[in-house]
Amino acid sequence: MKLTIDTDARTVTADHGGTTETHDLYSKRGFELISAQWVKVGWNQKYAYTFSWFGRPVIQLPEDMIRIQEVLYRVQPDVVVETGVAHGGSLIFYASLFKALGRGRVVGVDIEIRPHNRAAIEAHELSHLITLVEGDSTAPSVVEQVRAAIKPGDKVLVILDSNHTKQHVANELVAYSPFVTAGSYIVATDGLMRDLHDVPRGAPEWKHDNPTTAALEFAAAHPEFILEQPPWPFSESDLTENITHWPSAYLRKR
Repeated sequence: MKLTIDTDARTVTADHGGTTETHDLYSKRGFELISAQWVKVGWNQKYAYTFSWFGRPVIQLPEDMIRIQEVLYRVQPDVVVETGVAHGGSLIFYASLFKALGRGRVVGVDIEIRPHNRAAIEAHELSHLITLVEGDSTAPSVVEQVRAAIKPGDKVLVILDSNHTKQHVANELVAYSPFVTAGSYIVATDGLMRDLHDVPRGAPEWKHDNPTTAALEFAAAHPEFILEQPPWPFSESDLTENITHWPSAYLRKR
């Protein structure tokens, strides 16, 4: 695609290899076209690697953090299970939301929790709300450890943010979807990979090998889940789409 922004004419034009669309620069569609490219360039420049939460690096697009906060406040889960720990910033983020709500706890799963990250998480003020499980997130023994951390009657939300290959995410969806309670979600993050196959830090195979493809196939095979963008609880805009690293990520259990 060739994208042309003319600030004098106040237009944005997208040439899709023969099909051309031109819009007011300050229109809804203008914003969508520019934002989609901004997200790709920002990902390539590692923009998401410039933030922290309560002292820990959090490798997330801030927009996605705000949107998942909206979901957590509406669903009010007792437990958030997150696969993929990295520096622990996301775990601390969810724990801080639970601290504010006066309820809830977080279970973090990673194939390798590096000693310095484990030490920092365990020394954090919110560590009492976090349980760490080390091992392959799809290994039966690891899944059983997560199951043991969930109490009968707990409302559970699951976030998949570990290995983002289609097959691994598909395996995680099968392994962790039974924990999700009605009205809550399992979230297959970082589906933006499908749009990053042509950027310098991307890979051609990502066009098909990505979490979004896994989520779409899972939803088609599991009618008890519906793939949807959670509704915005507040909007005074005509915009309707998230700016996100997590397209087609949220699977809600009916």
